[in-house]
Amino acid sequence: MKISTKGRYAVRLMLDIALNDSGEPVRIKDVAKRQDISDKYLEQIISILNKAGFVKSVRGPQGGYLLVRKPEEYTIGMILRLTEGSLAPVSCLEYEVNDCPRQDQCVTLEVWKRIDDAVKGVVDNITLADLIEWHHQKGDYYSI
Repeated sequence: MKISTKGRYAVRLMLDIALNDSGEPVRIKDVAKRQDISDKYLEQIISILNKAGFVKSVRGPQGGYLLVRKPEEYTIGMILRLTEGSLAPVSCLEYEVNDCPRQDQCVTLEVWKRIDDAVKGVVDNITLADLIEWHHQKGDYYSI
């Protein structure tokens, strides 16, 4: 599995908004500058996050974006699934019910399940709050 730039940038975008939350909306142009990411690309990503209810848009000259929830309520898995789709290593594990006709004879299914469980075990147990803490441990000068 390889996470695309959209997924990686979505995590960085959400983290940047969380780190710069002073009660005032965070502007995409400011995030783009801090993250050295195209503001046009970030606009596409923030649109996805906004439609999903992860962020709230504030219009006007002092407008920008705010997180809807607390950082500890967003897992990395939530953000990645929104931007990447399924994180399952094989298609037969993408849904809750595996309807593959070969599953009873499939010797490799156990490998794919273990990979899937390992990925979920990481991305579903790390929150934006964890990333904020790690950022502060490394020092605020450290890039995200």
